[in-house]
Amino acid sequence: MAPRRIGIIGYGHLGQYLTQAVLERPDLDLAFVWNRTSASLETRLEDRQICRDLEDCASYSPDLVVEVAHPLISHKYGSMLLGVADYMVGSPTALATQAVEEELREAATSHGLYLPAGAFWGAEDILKMADRGTLKALKVTMTKHPSCFKLEGDLQVKNALVSGSKQVTLYDGPVRQLCHLAPNNVNTMAVAAMAAHNLGFDGVQGCLISNPLLTDWHIVEVEVTGPEVAGKNFTVKTIRSNPASVGAVTGTATYASFLSSMVRAGGQGAGVHLC
Repeated sequence: MAPRRIGIIGYGHLGQYLTQAVLERPDLDLAFVWNRTSASLETRLEDRQICRDLEDCASYSPDLVVEVAHPLISHKYGSMLLGVADYMVGSPTALATQAVEEELREAATSHGLYLPAGAFWGAEDILKMADRGTLKALKVTMTKHPSCFKLEGDLQVKNALVSGSKQVTLYDGPVRQLCHLAPNNVNTMAVAAMAAHNLGFDGVQGCLISNPLLTDWHIVEVEVTGPEVAGKNFTVKTIRSNPASVGAVTGTATYASFLSSMVRAGGQGAGVHLC
């Protein structure tokens, strides 16, 4: 079989990591890389691999387009990209805008919309529960050092005041509002809301905790509540500890996880899929 052609949108740390991985794998072929400024690409890639206008991405014949740039890419180009190839959304907080979620679901008719599970441990099991309607509640709690957050609005102000040895809960409520306040930090929660589709962005709960003493890890806790039997609910709780330096928005394990998702994405046809 011919190698799958991968288009990558974004050339930050994660985009560079994925680009290099594609170049090294015989089963993958680099269709293109797009970056907001193409100057950073010109000394590292061949001219034929540089896409300067996303509206022209179909001419590069990608099988899969991977976004690792910004939620606005899905807002502006998501439905167009789904008309060209399978599309993997690396910034799924974009889908917290209901109109964008609806537009991309409707556009995923000939190609698939793929969501990388990333730090969302147990995503497939939660999706199965949502499909059966047995998922009753889902909460995702993320705890990081204050410097690891990129926040907006009131959360940014609140986080700037965190100091000493006391952790502070920055937010505890529906995921939809949190996605707009922390679009770079809560992609895991956005995937959770998509997998738990019977609850959605308004029903899945997100909690953000800023801990000045947490200098080596990002902690993600997932709490699942299932059906009640004889007065007792089925429950599952997982705790994921991802090594991360102070100031790192992305934990080290996330890079390999994202690469695995990219390799798995594609070939499942229309609709929304976890990978």
